[in-house]
Amino acid sequence: MALRRVDLGDRSSGSLMSLLVRKKWLILPNTAGCYSADEAIRTLRLARELGIAPPPTPAHTGPMVKLEIIGDDRTLYPDNEQTLEAARLLVKEGFVVLPYCMDDPILCRKLEDAGCAAVMPLAAPIGSGLGIRNPHNLEIILERAKIPVIVDAGVGTASDAAVAMELGCHGVLMNTAIAHARDPALMGDAMREAVRAGRKAFLAGRMPRRRYANASSPTAGLIE
Repeated sequence: MALRRVDLGDRSSGSLMSLLVRKKWLILPNTAGCYSADEAIRTLRLARELGIAPPPTPAHTGPMVKLEIIGDDRTLYPDNEQTLEAARLLVKEGFVVLPYCMDDPILCRKLEDAGCAAVMPLAAPIGSGLGIRNPHNLEIILERAKIPVIVDAGVGTASDAAVAMELGCHGVLMNTAIAHARDPALMGDAMREAVRAGRKAFLAGRMPRRRYANASSPTAGLIE
């Protein structure tokens, strides 16, 4: 949930907060709309004080949060410097940090070193639906990371989600691809199936790519 776009104190009938409280869903606070480390840190501290962030669990020592700090209004690309600064401080304060970031292997390594629980590199600009623009960078990130890698932003349709999972990603975060589909519920089903299929394909291991044809049937013992 984008905390800066929701009135957290409005629990009146019909408000988003009244719905979330009534359904008793687990809410993952998101700092979307923040443009500096200070803004993001203040926002997440507020979420913790209001009890919005998920409480600690045996697997997590503190509240889990999504860190998103925007550096450019047009592309909505993240500000790498501010993201890293905020991540380091939030981890020290006990937050379980999931940072939205560029598909930069060096930055992802630094975020992991800072103690983030996962890294969430973009596939393409937020809401663009362009799909995975740089699979090579994602492969490098996956090869080196010791924490989960979740594709965040840019997924447009089910095939994009399948590709992310086939590369070895641990999950795909999405919103616009489902919300802006002609039939959001049907697209949601398609995304779920694509994620499952992509994960199975990764675990199964794809066949090697070859330049030329390779007969699928044995050539030995052919009838002359």
